[in-house]
Amino acid sequence: MKKIILALFLIALNLQSCKEPKVTAAASKEKPITDLSIYNLPSKWTNQNGKNIELKSLKGNVLVMVMIYTSCKAACPRLVADMRAIEEKLDKDTKKNVKLILVSIDPVTDTPQKLKSFAMANKLNNDPWILLRSTEDNTREFAAVLAVNYKQISPMEFSHSNIISVFNPDGELIYQQEGLAVNNKKTVETINKEAKKI
Repeated sequence: MKKIILALFLIALNLQSCKEPKVTAAASKEKPITDLSIYNLPSKWTNQNGKNIELKSLKGNVLVMVMIYTSCKAACPRLVADMRAIEEKLDKDTKKNVKLILVSIDPVTDTPQKLKSFAMANKLNNDPWILLRSTEDNTREFAAVLAVNYKQISPMEFSHSNIISVFNPDGELIYQQEGLAVNNKKTVETINKEAKKI
């Protein structure tokens, strides 16, 4: 009888250990970086608070990114509004697993101080918002990864693609929303789905 009870106990224990473990943010940070991840990029970035970071420090979050420049008067305010509209629809329970990131295509003008002023003026200076700038080379490289085209057309003006990109916690591009004021239902669904996994 003792042997049967012991055998049943071992079977139950074995079945329990076969359950799929929940992927925590800490576990996601320990996972190896895949070839498709933006976390392979060695570039250094500076945020609106003047803090230097590497993209891989954001690993373990769902990233929603758009490339803008702060002196833009045409498309960029609309892109920021589109990002805000996405933020409003995020699940409250998992929003802590999402970072909304504005990346400057004009690093010469967009100093950390300028980014900070822009963040304050647009109420983007708290989590989950991050504003980033880097060198022109790093910016150009990153834009290529996002398939964002941009070109300086005057000292203070750029023409650029209007694309919002979603990355999973491993830094892999999983969805892009193109255009201004477009339907964001699929974008929001994608973000919420990924954020729930964390």
